[in-house]
Amino acid sequence: MGSLTYRITEEDHGLTMKQFLRNKKGLSRTLLVKLKKEKAIFLNGNFTYLDHPLQAGDIITIVMNEEESENIIPEDITLDIVFEDEDLMVLNKTYGQCVHPTLLHPSGTLANGVVKYWQDQGFNRKFRAVNRLDKDTTGLLIVAKNQFAHQQLAIVQRKHLIIRYYESVVHGHLDRDTGTISAPIARKGESIVEREVREDGQEAVTHFEVLKRFARATYIKLKLETGRTHQIRVHMSHIGHPLMGDDMYGGSREEMGRQALHARYLSFPHPRTGEELSFEAGLPKDMKDLLDKLAKGE
Repeated sequence: MGSLTYRITEEDHGLTMKQFLRNKKGLSRTLLVKLKKEKAIFLNGNFTYLDHPLQAGDIITIVMNEEESENIIPEDITLDIVFEDEDLMVLNKTYGQCVHPTLLHPSGTLANGVVKYWQDQGFNRKFRAVNRLDKDTTGLLIVAKNQFAHQQLAIVQRKHLIIRYYESVVHGHLDRDTGTISAPIARKGESIVEREVREDGQEAVTHFEVLKRFARATYIKLKLETGRTHQIRVHMSHIGHPLMGDDMYGGSREEMGRQALHARYLSFPHPRTGEELSFEAGLPKDMKDLLDKLAKGE
């Protein structure tokens, strides 16, 4: 169980509790209703209601109660935890692992491992992934540890303040050192999984930069402005350079058993303090091996 604490300044004198928490701190209406129902909002140590007027010097304390995980079975799975505090975790996800249980993959997911990790520490929490990675994409991912952090990070995400850089190896030679792909993405036909570039799709923008060219492939860095399902994979295939190992979108698995895509770098403001956090995760072994092989011309 954690808590949030705010001290009221002269600037906020006269606001009601609701006005301060909604307009100044960005707490959602849903979260405020939940906190009110749980009697989790305190003013100077005493429970209070949302219409209570505030005075300079007042101390607001919000108690964030534990929540039961939503039927996710705890499993003992090795986690690569890059960072953790009371509000969030940043993990380096391996390939072949879904983020959240699905009908096809009900166990062995990152969520199963995180719930077990929390339970071993004596906590019950809902699993809330802030960003998602495909099952076979590796790299950095944020998990919020409470509803407040999740909501604040969602706001940051909508403002495009979560900066993500990926690295990939694609087939062929890109004709430019840098470029931007702006092409809307939609679900392909009746497929549950596959996506395609289509005029009536959702806006999708990907920036790329060439890091190194090989005889038959290119090592690139990518930045997302939007976060559509399979965005990088669809966009690179769309311009004729599918990811190596990505047979769903035209790539070959001859030299790589999965799409060669890694979420390398991540930065964002902390949901509680606003401090800018940044993290980097080195390439996994299979991508390093692929680059070594390409460099030797094999």
